[in-house]
Amino acid sequence: MYRIEKDSLGDKQIPSEALYGIHSIRARENFPGDSPFPPEWYKAVGTTKLACYNTYRKFRKAAESRSGKNLPFKIIDDNILNALCSSAKEVSEGNHFNQFIIPALQGGAGTSINMNVNEIITNSALQKTGHACGEYNFIDPLEHANIYQSTNDVIPTALTVAVMYLLQSLEEKINILRQKVEEYEKKSREKLRPGYTQLQEAVPSSFGILFSTYNEALSRDWWRVSKCSERIKQVNLGGGAIGTGLSLPRFFIMEVVPELRNLTGLQLAHSENLSDATSNMDKWVEIHATLKAHAVNLEKMSSDLRLLSSDISAVKTLSIPDRQVGSSIMPGKINPVISEFVISAAHKIYANDVLISSLSGQGNLELNAYLPSIGIAVIESINLLISCNITLLKNLFTGLVINDVAGYEAVLKSPSVTAALNPHIGYHKAAELAELMKEKKINIFEANDILKLIDDTKLKSILQPGNLLKLGFSLDDL
Repeated sequence: MYRIEKDSLGDKQIPSEALYGIHSIRARENFPGDSPFPPEWYKAVGTTKLACYNTYRKFRKAAESRSGKNLPFKIIDDNILNALCSSAKEVSEGNHFNQFIIPALQGGAGTSINMNVNEIITNSALQKTGHACGEYNFIDPLEHANIYQSTNDVIPTALTVAVMYLLQSLEEKINILRQKVEEYEKKSREKLRPGYTQLQEAVPSSFGILFSTYNEALSRDWWRVSKCSERIKQVNLGGGAIGTGLSLPRFFIMEVVPELRNLTGLQLAHSENLSDATSNMDKWVEIHATLKAHAVNLEKMSSDLRLLSSDISAVKTLSIPDRQVGSSIMPGKINPVISEFVISAAHKIYANDVLISSLSGQGNLELNAYLPSIGIAVIESINLLISCNITLLKNLFTGLVINDVAGYEAVLKSPSVTAALNPHIGYHKAAELAELMKEKKINIFEANDILKLIDDTKLKSILQPGNLLKLGFSLDDL
């Protein structure tokens, strides 16, 4: 069974019980493909529209208090308004998402998003008030569901709401991972390992120092992400089509953002320049740079642990958990899939960063038509980072094992450990020890037994973990 809906371009058949309508069908035909639209953004549109309906109710009440019932504009009665609010709340909870038929990749600056949600809210409200879907003479997607709204203020504001919620989750996940890394830092402060520069053995280090670098990086990420909401909190809701508020009540313009702030609990603010907030997308470029920086740190950390646990190393000083069978033909093969997932996700985020930057620059005059693609890329990046933090905590750092015996033995066999002797016997004599260690593949104690370049007791003292890891030396150490 079908119903017929009309717009200025003609008629369309719509399934009788569908909550979407003609505007959604046209968009679906114009934008083929199945790229999924973020449910977080869909729900935030519902919340934003609920704020608009609540503010409309306040405006109507204030107008009636001043002028009585004979208002100089057509009002939406409580029966309709209550149904709109109820349906908008359902959308804000993720209901009816199967009726949202717009793909992520689209044209039109988000008009299709707005109209699909308008139609869902309208037809749901019609059902609540005893009418059939499509009976728009009772409740209309434009006259009622879109009251005092524009795509150009509702959709970017909803994006801000969705992203701020996601940022709260990301901030939490980063801190939980950071705390786990800090545990490894504390319990392995003096567990020695060779340092490496350019993938070649360098002076001694420790696993504690290595994990401290990850802890510091994650701490910076945590702090930077915590500041992102501050950078994007100004929204243009109430600005109308281009931020001038044309055809909107001044009461509505001033009250709608506080209402949305109350509904969401987010520190949203009314932009001081609504036209700027409508036309410029640089705030997304700015915060995505922070997301990219976090991706860089996660990639570096994951790449390090993948390398240290690899079979390329003669002696494994670190082992990561076995998470799944790694080959369909080689029995017993286990691959570092968690690190590979994180590295792959990081590079998707780098690609999103290019897309966000380039499309943000493609805005023309009063509006950026590419907001949907920009917003979807931002949401995708945050969700990827949340996933990376979760799986690193659960599937890599939980069960990671440090072989401190192998690490210490590797330090003693590394010719670079002789750098610790430079202040005591000079570079050239230390180099003799290093060359002998290389030639005979022996450790520093065995080499010194042959060359007798330093007292054995003194050598043992110098090579104690606490002494090797001290920041520089004092005269008392010589």
